[in-house]
Amino acid sequence: MKAEDDILSLLREKGAQAARQAQRAVILQPGAIGDCVLTLPLAAFMKESLGLGGVDILGHTEYTGILPGRTCIDSIRSIDSADLHRLFVEPSAFDLADRDPLINVFADYAWIVTFLGEPDSSFEQNLIFTANCSHSVEVITLSMKPPQDFARHLTEFYTEQFIGQSGLSLSPRQIESDDCLIKTSKADRDRGKELLAEIDLDSSKKLIVIQPGSGGLNKCWHLDNFLAVAKQIISRGIDVVFLLGPAEVERFSKARIKKMSTIAKCVTDLSLTQVVALLTCADGFIGNDSGITHLAAGLGIRTLGVFGPTNPTVYRPVGPTVTPFSVGKRAFAKKPSARWQKNVLVALLADIS
Repeated sequence: MKAEDDILSLLREKGAQAARQAQRAVILQPGAIGDCVLTLPLAAFMKESLGLGGVDILGHTEYTGILPGRTCIDSIRSIDSADLHRLFVEPSAFDLADRDPLINVFADYAWIVTFLGEPDSSFEQNLIFTANCSHSVEVITLSMKPPQDFARHLTEFYTEQFIGQSGLSLSPRQIESDDCLIKTSKADRDRGKELLAEIDLDSSKKLIVIQPGSGGLNKCWHLDNFLAVAKQIISRGIDVVFLLGPAEVERFSKARIKKMSTIAKCVTDLSLTQVVALLTCADGFIGNDSGITHLAAGLGIRTLGVFGPTNPTVYRPVGPTVTPFSVGKRAFAKKPSARWQKNVLVALLADIS
């Protein structure tokens, strides 16, 4: 009889485990590249602590497309494919028909985490109602930005919010210093070598990628700092590539880009997949507090992030080899600084040379 009880207990345990693994979660992340990268530790924590079979992201595919196959994210969905704007109306005016397509958006999930809306907002109430039309779902709304007095890393803020709202007894997962959030493949590396060949650079030589832009002008270290550092790197026989995204191409004058091109190769108009490929060939990366800096760090590249108005304690990129420089707000974007140029260069060359 005891043997039968043991077998039944084992079957129940295996059944419960299979049920947990069949459950999936979705994260509504409307942010850009950096926001998506900084969401990965939360996704990994949810997957591991809840025993989920998968975690998806509903976001902007131009930023999230690189995640499946390289990260803990299993699949992505376009935020533009769902009529989420409907959820922002007052609950009394919210209309949901039988077999409404909006219900199907959330029909596969046991957990929904959203960075859209606010706690106790109309959006949250309508999302809870919609998701629970098909089955019982846990909906958790997280704030994207921590309070001003928060003095730890942003990823801890996300995880702590999730634990607090889930009602579960979960232990926070500490980010390990050697965590590599994004894994690349041989195909990525091969494509990176092809990109370097297209701009006449030898992939066997040491390479530093510099991305001098960011979403906000006040977060951009004065361009002359990057140019001076690039010259010093090149003088030591190391190749440099300036990576310019759409914001930089629009922001910098043609004369400024031409000046940059006289110092080092400039690459523009790359897709995010191509940016990943290029970064896999880099021995180091220098950038502002930007999405590409977070991407480089997540890839495990030696990353130097230059911070002005933002706090690196909170917004430091996550990766095994990251050095943040808190340059200060006053002259960060307004004039070059020979002292900080030297500090960045010394830190870079200590590991690269």
